[in-house]
Amino acid sequence: MRRNNRHKLASRNGMDEKVRYLRKLLDYILLGMSLLCCIVIIFHLGYNTNTDIERQTNRILEWCFLFFALALCVKTVTAFKSKSSVIARVGEAILFLYFVGVIVADSYYFAGKDGTELVKPEWMFLGIFAIFIIEISKQTLFFDQFYFNPTLLFVLSFLLLILIGTALLLLPKSTHNQQLNFVDALFLATSAVCITGLSVVDIASEFTRFGQMIMLILVQIGGLGIMTFTGFFGYFFSGGFSYKNQLMFTELIGENKVSSVISTLYKIILVTFFFEIMGGVLIYLSLDPDTFESSAEQLYFTVFHAVNAFCNAGFSTVPNGLHNEALRFNYELQLSVIMLYVMGGLGFGIIFNSYEFIRRWALNIYHKVRFGRHFSHRAGVIAFNSKLIAYTTFFLILFGLIVVFILEFNHTLLQHESYFGKFVTALFIGTSPRSSGFNTVMMSELAFPTVMLILLLMWIGAAPGSTGGGIKVTTFAVATLNILSLARGKDRIEVFGRKVSDNSVSRALGIISLSLIFLGLAIFMLSITDPDKNLLSLAFETFSAYSTTGLSLGVTPELSNAGRLVIILTMFVGRVGSLTLLVAFVRKAKPKNYQLPEEQMNF
Repeated sequence: MRRNNRHKLASRNGMDEKVRYLRKLLDYILLGMSLLCCIVIIFHLGYNTNTDIERQTNRILEWCFLFFALALCVKTVTAFKSKSSVIARVGEAILFLYFVGVIVADSYYFAGKDGTELVKPEWMFLGIFAIFIIEISKQTLFFDQFYFNPTLLFVLSFLLLILIGTALLLLPKSTHNQQLNFVDALFLATSAVCITGLSVVDIASEFTRFGQMIMLILVQIGGLGIMTFTGFFGYFFSGGFSYKNQLMFTELIGENKVSSVISTLYKIILVTFFFEIMGGVLIYLSLDPDTFESSAEQLYFTVFHAVNAFCNAGFSTVPNGLHNEALRFNYELQLSVIMLYVMGGLGFGIIFNSYEFIRRWALNIYHKVRFGRHFSHRAGVIAFNSKLIAYTTFFLILFGLIVVFILEFNHTLLQHESYFGKFVTALFIGTSPRSSGFNTVMMSELAFPTVMLILLLMWIGAAPGSTGGGIKVTTFAVATLNILSLARGKDRIEVFGRKVSDNSVSRALGIISLSLIFLGLAIFMLSITDPDKNLLSLAFETFSAYSTTGLSLGVTPELSNAGRLVIILTMFVGRVGSLTLLVAFVRKAKPKNYQLPEEQMNF
């Protein structure tokens, strides 16, 4: 009896081993084939103009699509016989159903003369790209096997995405007329990945739909962070993280607790899509359908601007952006965009805290009304950082609104007849420099004091952990509180019943110093590469690039290639952070078991 049980157990273990080997083999096959298919699709969409080659390419991709469906079927069936998690099983089943749905729709509803040609091959391309993203995301989970500095990995992931974006933008079908040169393609790819919004060409008129879609994808992945993006899909379809994975992503997403890494990844992705969809609905409803050729064009405009607004990028598919004559006085649209880029600039941490706070009070009220229970209070629902971000952001928004309303009342606001229109426009001007990059007025028409105010707001930027740039509102708040503490004769910063750590003060001062040093060097370099340009315009461009804002006084397209390279470097440093670059490339000092005598400095 025992011998039979041991034989059955050994047989079962052998079967499980074969299933795991089969699934791993299919993973490698799917990764290789999907990579080749993606290259073919990119060649087909971005380069090929021959209809015969297009027809043959579609036919080959259809057969590959059928193979992918068969492989997914095998993986879905074997998932129940392997040790895959429920998450991985559900993910593979959903993807398999998508492939089956496309095949069934093709066979019965959208079949061509021979019953195989897809009328809408984009659905097939989407499925193939999904396979590639999922399989490559699984491989990112194996970075923990190498001795990678997570900060260095974060920097390298942005560099890799910029290079891929540059290669895609160099394809002939990315633009209508003249093909982009390497520097311009690198500039635009960096601007999209670093969610800046600066451009050397008019995206609306010069780029094809293919080129605009590349920019949109780069903005979305750049806003989330490529490691966050791949980490989410890698976990979802592989079904788990190793402990080293969790440690690595703890550093990448700024999470303090290792146990919360997975839930934080989910929340970041879900919050992003939730606000983009909600904002997209508001944008769609605020538009006049008569200004678009079709409802599809209106939907495309909505998606493009919702993603760019939440990610604080600032690209647009219409000439002159939101300053376009058809959109300049659409105040409902502008309020929707403001809501999106303010929420994107607040950071995911404060959004999570606010959700938890609202949910807890809603449950308290429900229990009080329904069951008569007493309110249950929980300390620390709103974190210290969230409070500091909320108060500082509110102050900066109010300050920007009031000052812009006063300074521009007799300038750009004269174009708006109603006080509501003046209010919305002033609010837009006062909040947009906080990293969004959209503009509803000509920046060159602003009063000089307003331009100086925008420089300050761009430098401050958005909140940490957000899609915005700048030195961050927490850095500005700590530095301001430090000045007030020194003025009062205090040796520490106390706010909200807490003491700000000395390490936080040191980091804030370090970030401010590095930002000013780099901005000074960048402006100095631009004065050498482009001496014919106005110094204010060069400084404004540099601050905009470093803070990943995207606002411009119109000098960007006129920069020399050397000047554009300076702005490219500025955008990259501003996105990843000057302090982050130092941490990534400078070797950490070993801890020492002694302390040197202290000396008091004279200031």
